[in-house]
Parts: sequence; C-alpha cells; structure tokens
Amino acid sequence: MSATQVSTDRAPESSSRGLVLRFDGVERAVHWLNASLFLILVGTGAALYFTPLIALVGRRRLVEEIHLYAGLALPLPVLLGLAGRWGRALRRDIGRFNRWSEADLEWLHGLVDTASGRRRSAVRPALGKFNPGQKLNAAFVAGGGLVMLGTGSLLRWYEPFPLSWRAGATFVHNWLAVLFVLVIVGHISLALADREALRSMFGGRVSRGWAARHAPAWLEEPADRP
Repeated sequence: MSATQVSTDRAPESSSRGLVLRFDGVERAVHWLNASLFLILVGTGAALYFTPLIALVGRRRLVEEIHLYAGLALPLPVLLGLAGRWGRALRRDIGRFNRWSEADLEWLHGLVDTASGRRRSAVRPALGKFNPGQKLNAAFVAGGGLVMLGTGSLLRWYEPFPLSWRAGATFVHNWLAVLFVLVIVGHISLALADREALRSMFGGRVSRGWAARHAPAWLEEPADRP
C-alpha cells in the first residue's frame, strides 16, 4: 500500500495508522452478488411455502422460475471469482477458511466456557483473518448450498425419481431452508454489530487498530498486503 493511499483512506478512529485491505473488489462483488441471490431465494421460497404470500404475489409459476434460476445461479459468482488471475485474493481466503489453528480451537473453548458459565481466560487468542465462527458459517453455507442445489433440482426435475425420493428431498430442502434463514439473520445481526467490519464489505479496508484487535495473526502476514 502506498503512502498516498494511507493518507487519503484513513479511518477516523485510527487516522495515524492508516488502513489495510481486507477484501478486494472481486471478493466484495462475489459477496454482494451471492447476498442478492440468497435474498431472492428467501423471498421467493417464503412466497411459495406460505399460501397467503403467494396469493398476494400471484403468478406462482413465475415465482417458481425465479426461485429455480436464482438457485442454479448461486455458485456462479464464486466460480467466476475463482476463475482467473483476478481471483488470487479470493483463492487465498478460501484457503484460510479451510485451515484451523490452535488459536481457533482456543477461541471455541472460550466460547464454550462462556456459554457454560465457567470463567473465561483473559488472554485473547491471536486469530487470523477469519474467526472460527466465520469459518463454520462458510462451511455450512458451502455444504448446505450444495445440498439445497441437489434437492431443489430433484424437486424440479422429479420425473425419473421415485416418490419416496421426492418426499425426502422436500423434507430436507424445507428444513435446511429454515436453517439458512436463521444463519442469514445471525450473519446480518453480527455484521450490524461491527460497523467497521461491515464497512469493509463496501470499501474493502479496515483500520490497523481493528485488525490488531480482531485478527492480529493476519496483520502479521506481510505477503497479504497490496
């Protein structure tokens, strides 16, 4: 990062230290495209599931088609983001999601201690760019998304399959959708609680102070700096 960038892109709470790039343009575009598709899926899925909603909307067939093609399109932003040289940062971050450190395990143990009422250690583990909660969320979204894609496709093109398969796919698809809604609500709530992290999904950068508090191990990775 150049000295000019630091001086013109300062966070108010740490203007003397400048900013670091957390997400590049490709990562932010992938995030918001996927977020838009998820919201379309939730809205159309709710309309299809709750009869009063579809009665208000009308044109059930159109809603079904929008739901179907939004679901089929869901993997495309990630695949396109990973496809070329522009996806270097995205590939690196996916690798981070798949790596667990001792600090991650300490963080989870601390969370369990807090939930059970036991005294939590005052020493905060030195986490990387993503905390264990974010890693678990990413794993759920990736795995659950594939299951939703498979069960949704079976429900749309059901002719070759026996009735028991369709019944099972309906059960899994509906209940997994409920879990997705809960996860999405939790994700949005946590994002609103950390405004600086939320702003990084628009502008890409966070202050060095934020990074030192939340992701000190990532801050020590010089190769990740632009």
